Amino acid sequence: MAHAVAQSAYRNLTDRLNRFPQGAPPSDLLTKILSLLFEPEEAERVSRLPIRPFTAKRAARIWRCSERKAAGILDRLAEKALLVDIRQNGRACYVLPPPMAGFFEFSLMRIRRDIDQKLLAELFYEYLNVEEDFIRELFTKGRTQLGRVFVNEPALPTQGALHVLDYERASAVIRSASHRGVSLCYCRHKMSHMGRACRAPQEICMTFNTTAGSLTRHGHARSVSVSEALELLAEARENHLVQFGENVREGVNFICNCCGCCCEAMIAARRFAALHPIHTTNFLPQVDESTCNGCGKCVALCPVEAISLVSANEPQNPRKKVVRIDGDRCLGCGVCIDGCAKSGSLSLVTRPRRVITPLDSACRAVRMAVERGKLEHLIFDNRLLWHHRTLAAVLGAVLRLPPVQRIMATEQVQSRYMEALVSRLA
Repeated sequence: MAHAVAQSAYRNLTDRLNRFPQGAPPSDLLTKILSLLFEPEEAERVSRLPIRPFTAKRAARIWRCSERKAAGILDRLAEKALLVDIRQNGRACYVLPPPMAGFFEFSLMRIRRDIDQKLLAELFYEYLNVEEDFIRELFTKGRTQLGRVFVNEPALPTQGALHVLDYERASAVIRSASHRGVSLCYCRHKMSHMGRACRAPQEICMTFNTTAGSLTRHGHARSVSVSEALELLAEARENHLVQFGENVREGVNFICNCCGCCCEAMIAARRFAALHPIHTTNFLPQVDESTCNGCGKCVALCPVEAISLVSANEPQNPRKKVVRIDGDRCLGCGVCIDGCAKSGSLSLVTRPRRVITPLDSACRAVRMAVERGKLEHLIFDNRLLWHHRTLAAVLGAVLRLPPVQRIMATEQVQSRYMEALVSRLA
């Protein structure tokens, strides 16, 4: 009987997770992962929580308990890095993060004794790298993706007409953040339990703003100053790591420093290149064939196999090779420039079409939900009756969508009110 109740709790939690735009496909492996992270009672309680941030008072109404008891439960979940608690002006609100980027990573962001991290790492590997359904759901559905790449700032030309905005620079995110935390790289920590981690530094991945505030408060990340965070960023670049972060312009909550061998985002970028699983920078490397000596250092550095060596087609020198860049696969990270420092044959130029980055997490969530057919989960949050205050939380983002996506939104949410509002912008 107890086993059946527990299984029901984890099924309900899986259903709750699949109300996120990116989803978490049901699987026996997912149930095993959730059972390591959540007690059955915790899973059942969390399965009934809203998608958007909520207070202890709201949770108490849902759970039919006192507000004091609800606050205690929520605080314990935050201590386990299963919820993010946001504290402003002496008040707390809470949010359940998605599995990724979220509580999957949080579980391996430090050395812990309260869970079997080796077993968890093995389950993550099977669920993410072998079964593949979760990674496909996360990285290949829709046009708007969870993450984007930041340009390697030292690779930018010191002179020239390249226009780089602050939100394209990881250093600007660090300087403007309200909180900064550093922790173990989830991907390389996972691979270390598998005996397959590379030598890239592990304590180097960063969280910012409200997420960093929660994780540092509960010891899942270490609080760092602006200067130390910039030093870590420089160390990441020295190790030719790619800065992969949240796909928003304002309020970036994470930047991972990714290697090509261990990190899920880079693996997905290679495996599903044609589906564009990661938003690129606004730059591309270009090669000066007149000076390229075909050394291949840039080929070795590229994390997504977007660079290759081909024959230079010189009859006088049949062995000579030059670099070819696949612009469709290239992330525009600029890591390859580091390998070409001596000859200077590679440089960054602006992409022909500018990459669109959502303003903030609300705009990105609405875009992802519309594209994945899940907009109703954001509006009918917690299965409550639809009212204007609930709609207002997402309506502004809907109205900023391109015309085709606004039509998709009205099709998903059958409402004359929605149709009338959207038609005014047509």
